[in-house]
Amino acid sequence: MNKSLFMRIVHRLSTEVEYFQPTQDAVGRSSLSLLQKCTAEIRQLAYGGGADTVDEYVRLGETTARKCLHHFTVGIIHLFGDEYLRCPTPEDLECLLHIGQQRGFPGMVGSIDCTMNDLNILDRSPVFDDIINGIAPQVNFYINGTEYHFAYYLTDDIYPKWVTFIQSIRLPYGPKKSLFAKT
Repeated sequence: MNKSLFMRIVHRLSTEVEYFQPTQDAVGRSSLSLLQKCTAEIRQLAYGGGADTVDEYVRLGETTARKCLHHFTVGIIHLFGDEYLRCPTPEDLECLLHIGQQRGFPGMVGSIDCTMNDLNILDRSPVFDDIINGIAPQVNFYINGTEYHFAYYLTDDIYPKWVTFIQSIRLPYGPKKSLFAKT
């Protein structure tokens, strides 16, 4: 995560979420710093670690890390949910499709391999609700003379065989297939 994005998150949490505002304990010592709390929670989320994985790195106990994570996620959803946790607009979709086209993948809206999605709850993820319900973004594109009507995500072989999940080639042979498998 780049520093300006991190600091934007830190600033918004510190000014708008009470839990992240500086406090003092009964002796008058400052509580954990905002940077400690935010660093711990972003590390937990980014690396998929448990609450006990940040104790030595940012000196945050397991119980406190769990409490911070709860307040952090609630705060992020409250502050940034309307902007970032929504379905893509037609303009967003057009931009994503353009990026996919530029990279040689017409009709691709994203790559979800190695993104730490929990496959056990994939069918309950709001990100994939439309796909599961058969209302994936409709687009028209051609590959090798064949017309397709649904946008797709590039995945690895652990994902289900859904029409909108295109899996990489496991054992590529030849330059074309090797290029496809590099993504």
